[in-house]
Amino acid sequence: MPNCSESLRSASAARCAVCDGKFGLIRHYSWRTPLCSQKCVDRFRSRRESDRNWVGWLQITFNQLPENRARTL
Repeated sequence: MPNCSESLRSASAARCAVCDGKFGLIRHYSWRTPLCSQKCVDRFRSRRESDRNWVGWLQITFNQLPENRARTL
């Protein structure tokens, strides 16, 4: 009899990581993440890209703080 953690892992692997949809005949992967369609692959990649851009905005914000502006002048 499988324990609870094994059954949860197999249930999550049976669904798309983006839309939680069922897999069809073809399963797509991006960064070892199972996805159900090319549309979900594109959504996953754009989400990762926006996560990377967020770090850039954080750096810009810290550079625009008043104490940092006084140092550059």
